[in-house]
Amino acid sequence: MSARVLVIGASGGIGAALSAALRARGDAVTALSRAGDGLDLTDEASVNAALEGLSGPFDAVIVATGALEIDGATPEKSLRAVTQKAMLDQFALNAVGPALVLRHAARLLPRDRRAVFAVLSARVGSIGDNRLGGWISYRSAKAAVNQIVHSAAIELSRSHPQSICVALHPGTVETPFTEKYLGRHPAVPPEEAAGNLLRVIDGLTPEESGGFFDWAGKAVPW
Repeated sequence: MSARVLVIGASGGIGAALSAALRARGDAVTALSRAGDGLDLTDEASVNAALEGLSGPFDAVIVATGALEIDGATPEKSLRAVTQKAMLDQFALNAVGPALVLRHAARLLPRDRRAVFAVLSARVGSIGDNRLGGWISYRSAKAAVNQIVHSAAIELSRSHPQSICVALHPGTVETPFTEKYLGRHPAVPPEEAAGNLLRVIDGLTPEESGGFFDWAGKAVPW
């Protein structure tokens, strides 16, 4: 049976690849993005207008938005580089934005069957796995979205007992988002990353709701 899937951030590298992979396997995809639909995750009114007009339920909602650089601000190499604006911009897009989408999760997801709400996070948001420091604003925003997802999963489980709400690390993906920062890190094309993420999503159970998993389905330290 085909599923109904909502992809937020469908114009980005990973979002577009996820939408294409879902359609290729026969799922019905509703794709929303800033470029295609004017959906601005940093604007609460924009999020509400876009999502309140949708009729659910969706078997899965995937938030594939995010940015490493915003308004030219690059990841900090040291504490001396931290600025209020850059940090607030990171939180607005990478943490508050997904939280605004999650506000609509109870209405968008079915209560009587398995349903997934997945938010793309990043391994650098792991506090326990941080060995290098730096990138303070981006790391902190991703750590915040992990907490938001975990808390939302607890609340959703009360009304949607078969729901799965998770944060996912897609690995390093070859997109404009990462091209300046690949260095020696191995990277995969968006299509491969999308396939990996969908395999993880398909294999998750409600008992794993609230978790943080990488592209191979392994739990990432908080």
